[in-house]
Amino acid sequence: MANSPEMRASDADRDRVAAILREHTAQGRITMDEFNERLESLYKAKTYGELAKLTSDLPDVDLRRLPAKATAAAPERRGMHPGMKAAWSAWAAVAGINWTVWVIVAITSGHLIYPWPLWVMGPWGVILLVSTIFGGDANKKSS
Repeated sequence: MANSPEMRASDADRDRVAAILREHTAQGRITMDEFNERLESLYKAKTYGELAKLTSDLPDVDLRRLPAKATAAAPERRGMHPGMKAAWSAWAAVAGINWTVWVIVAITSGHLIYPWPLWVMGPWGVILLVSTIFGGDANKKSS
């Protein structure tokens, strides 16, 4: 069933007409001043008839057949995955805090104490190291 000119238009209908007007502006059929005037009228329009008047002097544009905008190819990522960088940063921060506490305790106790921060850093660091070396890129595995 065709939409009658008196039928109320939705926001989606207005957005569709705005896209058509943008396309005609990009193709040089209407100027920016005309585009701005029509856009202002577009968002005041209430019915399909009012929307149709805004594009009546323009050729039909099938928005589904418009060429896709060229997107720049994603640059090939080199180096460490951002998640792995974050994991190493967390490890370094925790290790730094533990060693600071160890140094403060050693100084205030007056003698050298057992280096317990190694038990925090060691297993976690080994897991991170193995993950960094053998983990690979998850994007390469999924494709």
